[in-house]
Amino acid sequence: MNKLSNDLIQFEMVYEYSSTVYTQKEVEGKHIDISIDNKENIYSAKLVSKVSEKIKLISFKMEFGYNFLEKSKVYLNGYQSWTDSREYNIDEKLNCLSPLGKFASNLLSLNAYGDYGFKKYANVPGVFHGFSYAYIRNDKTYDLFGSLTERQGFTIINFDCNSNLIIIEKDVEGVAFEKEYSILDLFYVSGEENAVFDMYFSAMNIQKPKEKHRCGYTTWYNYYPNINEKIVHDDLEALSSTGEKIDIFQIDDGYQTAVGDWLSIDNKKFPNGMKAVADSIHQKGMMAGIWLAPLGCQKGSKTLKEHPDWFIRDKNGKLVYSGINWGGFYTLDINNKAAADYIRHCFDVILNEWGYDLVKLDFLYGASMIPYNNKSRGQLMCEAMDFLRDCVGDKLILGCGVPLAPAFGKVDFCRIGPDMGLKWKRDFLMKHTHREFVCTEYAITNTIFRRQLDGRAFCNDPDVCLLRDYNIKMDFEQRRLVTKINKIFGNLIFISDNVDKYNEKQMEVFKETFRDTDIERISAEYIDTDIVKVVYKENGEQKEITFNIGTGKEIK
Repeated sequence: MNKLSNDLIQFEMVYEYSSTVYTQKEVEGKHIDISIDNKENIYSAKLVSKVSEKIKLISFKMEFGYNFLEKSKVYLNGYQSWTDSREYNIDEKLNCLSPLGKFASNLLSLNAYGDYGFKKYANVPGVFHGFSYAYIRNDKTYDLFGSLTERQGFTIINFDCNSNLIIIEKDVEGVAFEKEYSILDLFYVSGEENAVFDMYFSAMNIQKPKEKHRCGYTTWYNYYPNINEKIVHDDLEALSSTGEKIDIFQIDDGYQTAVGDWLSIDNKKFPNGMKAVADSIHQKGMMAGIWLAPLGCQKGSKTLKEHPDWFIRDKNGKLVYSGINWGGFYTLDINNKAAADYIRHCFDVILNEWGYDLVKLDFLYGASMIPYNNKSRGQLMCEAMDFLRDCVGDKLILGCGVPLAPAFGKVDFCRIGPDMGLKWKRDFLMKHTHREFVCTEYAITNTIFRRQLDGRAFCNDPDVCLLRDYNIKMDFEQRRLVTKINKIFGNLIFISDNVDKYNEKQMEVFKETFRDTDIERISAEYIDTDIVKVVYKENGEQKEITFNIGTGKEIK
C-alpha cells in the first residue's frame, strides 16, 4: 500500500450552524477549515472553527483510492463483541438484514444490539463496512487501517471494491464543538500480519495484557440462570477432583433478584450469600469470578423503580431501551453522579467485601446507544470503559457485549464473538433480525478472524467448550472442533459441563485442552466457500485443521 496521498482525498462534512445545515467538500470552508497532517503512517484531521458559536457536527467522511485485486480479501470488524466479523472475497456481500428482517428487528427491538440505528447498510456485493480497524489482504501482505482513538466518534471503515475506494466515516452525531476538534487519527501500514498489528498497537500505546493463558469454568451454559448454592458446590467439587489446574470458577447470571439489583441476592438459591461462595472457590485454590451487567437494569428492578432519573434518556426525555433480555432493560447514565456512585458501590462490595477476583462485565454497549451531552457514541463508550476500569482497580475484567476498540487495554480478557449455541446452526429468527445472535458457527468464525487482538488488546475469550452429551444438539465431532479452535486461538478457555459425568474420551479431551502447551498460529483462511484451513504449531510440531464452517465437520 502506498502512502496515502492528499491528492486522492475527497471530503464531505455536514454540520449545523446557526440553525442552518451546511455541506462542505473543501478543506477551506465558510465556517470551518480542515487541518491535515499525513506523516509516519498516521493520517490526522482537525477541524478549526472560524466562528465564535458552537458548531454541531452531523457527519464526516473522506475517500481514498485503492486498487483492489481480484484475489484481495477484506476484513471487517463488527460493531461489538457479538457482531459477526470475518474476511470476505471482494465479490461477496456483507451480512445484512432483508427488508422483512429489518421490519421484524425494529418491531422486536432487536436492533438495539448493533449499528442498525446509525449506519446504513449498502446491501450490495463488494461494498462493506466495519468499525475501528480493518485490513485488505493480498496473499500474505496486509494493508491495515486502524483508528488510534474512538473518543472523537466511532470510526467506520468502508471498502467499495467496485469503485476502488476506501471511505472513512466518523460517527460524530451529537458532537458540538468550539474552536478546534481533532476528528480523525488513522493509522495505516502494509506488511506481514504480526508486524502490522504490532505496529498498530504500538502506535496506540496499548500495553500488552498482564494476564496470560487462563482456564476455568462458568455456570451459564449448563444451567443458564437456574443456579443455586448446591449446584455451585457440586461442580466445584467435581472440578477440583480432576487433578487439573483450574484457574477461575465463574458464577454467571441467576444469583441476584433482578438485573441491576446486584447486591440483592436470591436467598432461596444462595442462603449463605455470595461471600461464602467466593470463600468456597478460594478454598479449592481457584479465583472467584462473577457475572454482572453493571450498566443495565431490567424492567421491574428496584433500582429502576426507585431511581428512574439515573438512566439514559433521549432528547424527548424517554428512557432508551437497550435490549429485550430479561423482559427488556435500560442503561444507567454514568454521567449522573448518583448512578455512578451506585455502580462504584456495587463493585466495592463485590470485589472487596465478597472477595471476587474477576468480574465478567456484560451488555456494555448500552453506554453508546445514543449520543448525548454533546458527546459522540464513541466518546461515551470510551468514558464508560475508563470508569469501569477505575471502579474495578487491579482486579480482573472480562469484557463482553462491548465495542472492542474502547476496550483495548481496559479489560484483561474480552469476548470476541457471540454466545455459543447448543447447536451448530443459528436460529432462523436470529439469522434474519440481527448480527449479534447466539450462534456456534459465528462464534468460531470470530475466534479465528479476531485472532490478531489476542495478546495485544487483551486476552481473547472465544467462549466455552462443551464436551457433554446431555443438554446439547451438537455431535461429538462438532464439540471437539470447537474445543480445538478455542485452544488454538483463545487465551481464556472455559467449560460449562458437569465434569463428573464425562466418559473416558471426554475426560481425555478436557485434560488435553486444559494442559499448558506452546501454540504458534501460522495462518487461518477460507480456501473455498465455507472451507477454512488453520495451520499452527503445537509444542514445535506443525499441524493443520481443515473444516467446513457451515457444518462443523472436520475434513481429514
